[in-house]
Amino acid sequence: MALPPPDPQFVLRGTSAAVHTLHFSCGSQEPAVPVLFSGSENGFIHVWNLKTHRVDTALDGHGRKSVYCVETMGGKDQLLSQGRDQRICLWDLAEGRTAVTDSVCTENVGFCRCSLLKVAQGRWLMAVAAKALEEVQVLELPSKTSVCTLKPEVGAKLGMPMCLKLWQPNCGSQPLLLAGYEDGSVVLWNLSMGKALSQLVCHQEPVMSLDFDSEKTKGISGSSEKVLSIWSLNEQQNLQVYKTHKLVNAGISDITIRPDKKILATAGWDHRIRIFGWKNLKPLAVLDYHTATVHAVSFSDHKIPSERLLAAGSKDHRISIWSIYT
Repeated sequence: MALPPPDPQFVLRGTSAAVHTLHFSCGSQEPAVPVLFSGSENGFIHVWNLKTHRVDTALDGHGRKSVYCVETMGGKDQLLSQGRDQRICLWDLAEGRTAVTDSVCTENVGFCRCSLLKVAQGRWLMAVAAKALEEVQVLELPSKTSVCTLKPEVGAKLGMPMCLKLWQPNCGSQPLLLAGYEDGSVVLWNLSMGKALSQLVCHQEPVMSLDFDSEKTKGISGSSEKVLSIWSLNEQQNLQVYKTHKLVNAGISDITIRPDKKILATAGWDHRIRIFGWKNLKPLAVLDYHTATVHAVSFSDHKIPSERLLAAGSKDHRISIWSIYT
């Protein structure tokens, strides 16, 4: 008999709004105490202390408009957040500061999370959905210099970019971008040439979320339908369908592969978190705690495997924290 799914290790309450995004920072200074950042529909970013299970700091920089992306840049003090106020804010949280130090106006009306890639010490690339509906803009941070604008070919009819993932095949090689679009396509872009290398129709509906394993050159995407699509990239940089997995209930808001590339988690519209083996997409567990749509899932990257956690944020204002090693 299969073991019953576990209960959450603990639950974080106090956002007083739907939770749209989560990000762990396990900074090397204090490996035992990771920090969890959450972004909420009411415009607040909460910095959670996972020892006390309470909010250490509440940041307010998006004019009470929903925050749907938070990322750290090289440590838990340098934070990037993106909101429905069409702004990306950069924060310096060192020494208890809570001020926005810089911002980028995206003029994009969608809710496509930006993607960050570290390219050198203190230098980052950021891909973000642009003002023109089908375009993606790539900027360098902190200089905010434009690197390129990626425009689909005339007549491509991809629709809006819905999710983005910057990656580098290996150190020193040219960065590439995977983008999921409204028409159900995933497109691989070459940034230095500013052109699409490959396009694959993975879904009948808009691609809501994707993640990519650059070691196995294999990715996964989900949409509002009942299918997870797994695709791979061959030597010629062509995307091809690897396999599909039919879900019990439709609708995936977020997908994330754990840093050790062994398992992945999906955030479901059916209020459930599903855990799969990444090698063969074997279903491992259904985590059933939330009472509304799960919007975000995030793994911690603790050095010690047994301490690694999974966080899930939901429309029910709660964040569940799971240990799925035991």
